[in-house]
Amino acid sequence: MAIIITDECIACGACEPECPNQAISEGEIYIIDPDLCTECVGAFDEPQCAAVCPVDCCVPDPDREETKEDLQARYEKIHSK
Repeated sequence: MAIIITDECIACGACEPECPNQAISEGEIYIIDPDLCTECVGAFDEPQCAAVCPVDCCVPDPDREETKEDLQARYEKIHSK
């Protein structure tokens, strides 16, 4: 699963610099590109955006279920460039 940022986002920006894949960008609220999100698999033991979010609005996207192997493969592809 990719992580999504819910409407409860207060646009504090704490999450953006924590993402090892640069998947988070600023909009009206912060958003996560699901094609770049690996839930930090390959880099950390837990999603860093969720770990630093002061309002707990970084949550798994129920519409994008993926295995750890899929997430690891995406991480490796992103970082092999």
